Amino acid sequence: MQPPLPATLPAPFTDAHLPLPDRRVGKVRVSYGLPDNERLFITTDRLSAFDRVVAAVPYKGQVLNELAAWWFANTADIVPNHVRGVPDPNATIGVEATPLPVEVVVRGYITGVTSTSLWRRYSEGERVIYGYHLPEGMRQHQPLSTPIITPTTKAHDGAHDEPITCAEVVQGGHVDAGVWDQVMAAALALFARGQRIAAAAGLILADTKYEFGIDPDGALILIDEMHTPDSSRLWVSGTYEQRLAEGTDPESLDKEPIRRALIAAGYDGHGPSPDLGHEVVGETSARYVHAFERLTCRPFQPGSYPVEPRLTESLQRAGVL
Repeated sequence: MQPPLPATLPAPFTDAHLPLPDRRVGKVRVSYGLPDNERLFITTDRLSAFDRVVAAVPYKGQVLNELAAWWFANTADIVPNHVRGVPDPNATIGVEATPLPVEVVVRGYITGVTSTSLWRRYSEGERVIYGYHLPEGMRQHQPLSTPIITPTTKAHDGAHDEPITCAEVVQGGHVDAGVWDQVMAAALALFARGQRIAAAAGLILADTKYEFGIDPDGALILIDEMHTPDSSRLWVSGTYEQRLAEGTDPESLDKEPIRRALIAAGYDGHGPSPDLGHEVVGETSARYVHAFERLTCRPFQPGSYPVEPRLTESLQRAGVL
């Protein structure tokens, strides 16, 4: 069951008052340098779409942090990851890593509404997308014959991710060929594991994003977060076939309500995002919580508001304050 929402939604978190070293602020995280090549990552309730922060969704940061840690623990046999500890529901201690300059999206279905999605490009007449030849007559939300990897460049300084092919990753000098082979093998294995675990929870992992990095010893590791409603499309399997037959969108437990509300409002990622209202934000929050509970088979235990005291406690336990 979804915890009650606050009477007013929290503003995007700011922690400028905390006297910590090497502070880096991302779209949905704040991190700090720690000794021994480690960092403290704090998740916020900020939610991004179109490569912009567009809303603050209650409990989103906690779900992302705890669920990602759960997935990392369940996939560490496939590829090592950056997590070294989870001292707080909204905080992770991870090893410092150099991110690869590409994000790896694995897609098992032809879906999506943004300019880099398979369905958007297919519906506009493309049949060779990300270097893959797709057959005629495909329907939106239909499974692909086999999962495919569709890389994008990493957005920097307000720029959007740009799609590239796997061949262009190596040819363009983004990633060494040997490392890219490791990345592709790990990504497909992670996706297969993710689909099996999701299926056991009554969900479909339609597509997801992975980020990889190089640790201080030069080894490839998985970083950021994985298989959460923030980085994946998670559909409810029990209603999927009926909705596919009806030509309606799958029932989902991810941030799709936010994406569609923005598109309906005509937002394209430029300028301030429109006010999404409590209904859309609350529905998105509920989906995040339900995804957590289905996958982990345990009830969600919300942390207390406001955010700052909870973060201070985690910093004290990490020996930073």
